[in-house]
Amino acid sequence: MPSIKSNASITQVQKFCQDVYALRNDRHFRAWGMVSNVLRFLMRGLKGIRKGDNLKTKKNLLIALSWFLSIMNQMHIPIEEHIWRRFPYLCSYCGRCPCQCKVLKIKKRKKVPVNNRLRPKTLRGFQQIFNEIYPASLRTLEHAGIHLAEEVGEFSEAVQAFKGKNTQREFDMLVLESADLFSCLMGVFNSLNVDCAQELSKIFYKNCLLCHRAPCVCTYETTMNFKS
Repeated sequence: MPSIKSNASITQVQKFCQDVYALRNDRHFRAWGMVSNVLRFLMRGLKGIRKGDNLKTKKNLLIALSWFLSIMNQMHIPIEEHIWRRFPYLCSYCGRCPCQCKVLKIKKRKKVPVNNRLRPKTLRGFQQIFNEIYPASLRTLEHAGIHLAEEVGEFSEAVQAFKGKNTQREFDMLVLESADLFSCLMGVFNSLNVDCAQELSKIFYKNCLLCHRAPCVCTYETTMNFKS
């Protein structure tokens, strides 16, 4: 029975989304429909920030994350590998941990060295790394939310550009924007003081969170009418 464990890796969570949701998603959604669902739940999460409802924010961003990983499956992107290449325990721009972009006034992205001995094995480990690179204590939840909104906009533009041109260059940009979006999701979870892996294990303890089947048998109408 597919489920997400609290000590799961990003790759294992992505595989869970593949096992449970790939059949339904491939039948019901093309790329832009998948992106629309990421946007739908992410915006509900941001509304929770505006209203001071952290529970609403948490629940909706967890679902947005599952849709995001489903897009990675549909695009055949092993996102954990690309997240690590983009953020190898260092800021992807200034190459420091913690990030020193504001202090150093970096104007050009530096080449970031990758030390695979530091690579975490779990989603929780990656979340902790992001909190060390971009400490939640140095920003407000609202600021983290604004950054997330900015990145999901760039991610959606990257999907649109790739689907419009279908070039390797546009695909590579999509991969980079995907890693950036993931980092910002972790940033909001860190600002909320939410253990993302633990919370995923609670709502995805038995297959699909709605029908509890694998693969999911929810209808298109059920999926699109679902609100968290």
